[in-house]
Amino acid sequence: MCGITGFLNISREISTEDMDSVIHKMSYALNHRGPDDSGIWVDSQNPIALGHQRLAIIDISPEGHQPMVSADGRYVIVFNGEVYNFLELRRELERLGHRFRGHSDTEVMLASFSEWGLIRAVKRFNGMFAFALWDRQERVLHLGRDRLGEKPLYYGWHQGIFLFGSELKALKAHPAFQPEINRDALALFLRHNYIPAPYSIYKGIYKLPPGTVLTCSSTNTHPEPIPYWSLKKVAESGIAHPFMGSETEAVEKLDILLQDAVRLRMVADVPLGAFLSGGIDSSTVVALMQSQSNQPVKTFTIGFYEDDYNEAKYAKAVAQHLGTDHTELYVTPKEAMAVIPKLPSLYDEPFSDASQIPTFLISQLARQHVTVSLSGDGGDEVFAGYNRYFWGRSIWQQTGWMPRGVKQAAALALTSLSPQTWNKVFSNFGAFMPAKLKPPTPGDHLHKLAEVLAVENPETMYMGLVSHWKDPEALVVGGSEPLTILSDRQNWAQLPDFTQRAIYLDTITYLPDDILVKVDRASMGVSLEARVPLLDHRVVELGWCMPLSMKIRGLQSKWLLRQVLYNYVPAELIERPKSGFGIPIDSWLRGPLRDWAAALLDETRLRRDGFFNPQPIQQKWAEHLSGDRNWQYYLWDVLMFQAWLDEQD
Repeated sequence: MCGITGFLNISREISTEDMDSVIHKMSYALNHRGPDDSGIWVDSQNPIALGHQRLAIIDISPEGHQPMVSADGRYVIVFNGEVYNFLELRRELERLGHRFRGHSDTEVMLASFSEWGLIRAVKRFNGMFAFALWDRQERVLHLGRDRLGEKPLYYGWHQGIFLFGSELKALKAHPAFQPEINRDALALFLRHNYIPAPYSIYKGIYKLPPGTVLTCSSTNTHPEPIPYWSLKKVAESGIAHPFMGSETEAVEKLDILLQDAVRLRMVADVPLGAFLSGGIDSSTVVALMQSQSNQPVKTFTIGFYEDDYNEAKYAKAVAQHLGTDHTELYVTPKEAMAVIPKLPSLYDEPFSDASQIPTFLISQLARQHVTVSLSGDGGDEVFAGYNRYFWGRSIWQQTGWMPRGVKQAAALALTSLSPQTWNKVFSNFGAFMPAKLKPPTPGDHLHKLAEVLAVENPETMYMGLVSHWKDPEALVVGGSEPLTILSDRQNWAQLPDFTQRAIYLDTITYLPDDILVKVDRASMGVSLEARVPLLDHRVVELGWCMPLSMKIRGLQSKWLLRQVLYNYVPAELIERPKSGFGIPIDSWLRGPLRDWAAALLDETRLRRDGFFNPQPIQQKWAEHLSGDRNWQYYLWDVLMFQAWLDEQD
């Protein structure tokens, strides 16, 4: 696991010494991603410079140093991530005559490029990766990213120089970089709480989409990403050619494949462990690790003193059953809030998934004991685990047949009373209702239901479910939402079921641009490598072959994955309502974070900065403070941008 960066200078005169100085600065900006070693490579004959910061995981000897040159001298690579099947590829390459001086996966990648060429080689890699490959013979630079988007890679042109890097801070270290905030991307951020690929917060800088390669040269100055793997094709093929075996055969097949995916990710020359929340996904990963280990696996859990947000007791029970070497840390609100000032630098561009805080805390805890930690991320997307799959599916099945006019009338009736009035109505009847049936803000729930009832089709309902600010263009001064994968339906996979379409869209948007960003920045912020076995592309491809009835069974999500887990852990340790990996931002904003938030949301300040129309923000802030509404997600979006803006030069 590492940080990579570099630049291709095709239009400006610059000395080798100056290139050397600049690439050193760019690389050092990524030191947190790779504190064990650093290296640069500057071509005196061509205007290319590569930088690398190394977190040594496999072949921690000097033979694993990067940038690395291929044995035939043609290729130079900087590489972030892991190719898990490198030993298998190495054996095949040795039979073809290749010889290796060390035992790193980087050296195997270079030999693969020499033997099979760029695209054929990348298709054979099973891993998480982002790389830059300079072809000295053709004088072209190739960038590549793994299939699901586990590892990040930014790129773009500034003042005639092509820049790239694992994080934006590396690009900003180049003197040609001219930061200009992209107001259109800011509008997207307010809708999604992340900036979806290919956009970034800066004009002219883009994220390389997952599963693509991009080739840049002096004759190709406007390169477009080219896919080498397509989830759209995988999903459509899986639906067209479903798994035809029995449920028992499906469970066995998935169990065997997951064992192999976990086994590959347990290869390391440094201490290794796993995050454990006690939920289905992380418990499955840990169970499969322990079944293949001759010593207790090191597992890590963060606990909170607030019962509604604490899953540590469930994780402890699973750890005891499996016999892991378990470490748990209970975090106070003060300790959790101490992470907030780190977030703008850690995430490099506005990012407002509040579970970023516990993700950083558990990464920090694990790094005290191990250098690599396996994670259970990806299970919700691959095996249909999100609550919105049930909620959206159920509501549409019950209301989709109704004439639109009837639904609109019902929505109008629900919104005829304000949320505050509904809250008072419910409070008057509160004495006659069980405590578990009393939502804290019933008016919020009824108005959200009205939004869903008013939609024309399931796709519009899905967009509403995954949106924070519903009209961000009215909030961002000069901002206009550009097309994204979600809004451009021409690029959607042709899938017959609403839930399948929702799973597909989550996997190509929310997963790479939110979940995997959160895990990458939080873990790499403390120099920890996080590996995600449930996103082995073979598991994803098998998941799409499995019928929806093996994923959702009645009101139970991830049915197939549960059956695998129950081969190792009793169901009674797992079965409970799904909860997110979150923190009580709503109450913190009314309490210990109130002064901090008020300063960032100050109307005079918002007008001075010139990015937001203050009126809707002020309204939501007042309603949230009163307790009548819970606007935590909307407010956290604005707060994270404001905090990020404070950190900019």
